[in-house]
Amino acid sequence: MTTTTPSLTPAPTSGLSLSRTTATAARVLRQLRHDPRTIAMMILIPCLMLFLLRYVFDGSPRTFDSIGASLLGIFPLITMFLVTSIATLRERTSGTLERLLAMPLGKGDLIAGYALAFGTLAIIQSALATGLAVWFLGLDVIGSPWLLLLVALLDALLGTALGLFVSAFAASEFQAVQFMPAVIFPQLLLCGLFTPRDNMHPVLEAVSDVLPMSYAVDGMNEVLRHTDMTATFVRDALIVAGCALLVLGLGAATLRRRTA
Repeated sequence: MTTTTPSLTPAPTSGLSLSRTTATAARVLRQLRHDPRTIAMMILIPCLMLFLLRYVFDGSPRTFDSIGASLLGIFPLITMFLVTSIATLRERTSGTLERLLAMPLGKGDLIAGYALAFGTLAIIQSALATGLAVWFLGLDVIGSPWLLLLVALLDALLGTALGLFVSAFAASEFQAVQFMPAVIFPQLLLCGLFTPRDNMHPVLEAVSDVLPMSYAVDGMNEVLRHTDMTATFVRDALIVAGCALLVLGLGAATLRRRTA
């Protein structure tokens, strides 16, 4: 009679599981609860930057109106990118990620759990920043502030997705921060914040057409100038959301157990 030893290797998981995803998100949120500096950076820094910007242009409120809405989406994207890339890298270098992937937990569940956890904080961050800009700093918006909040939230989720993705290619927290000039700064320069994109060199304008931050800024400007939701706004919001989902998928595909 032959006996077989049960394998200790977990069975491969297929698809996404709501229970595994929410359990991962809950674990990440519990860890973040014990890191007040990270929470402060994610939630308060965008508000502080908007507050400073308002009074930098205290003598020219129209300037604040023209760029404040754009920065309302850019600031959450940048902060979520930094925090998410560093936090995920810590999980890998500490061995936590390897232990998690040794369990019946798929890469998709892990990425979705992280996105859900940081997305929860992104909702709080975007709501505070939008409320501060519109109701306390006097940002003059013709359209609905709720549409501003929607784009700010999509930008924050895009920053989360980009942070999860680039963390797979960094071996240290310093390297994770180094990805910011490569991933964020070109988008910041070409998104139309400093000059309309159709005034750029044709090559740069073509590059800006494939960068998601360009559509985030366009979406904010649509709310700034139109009372109703326009077709251009819907297009911009869908592109930003689609880019976030695409990058999350790439993050799951490139996720490694440990940093070499």
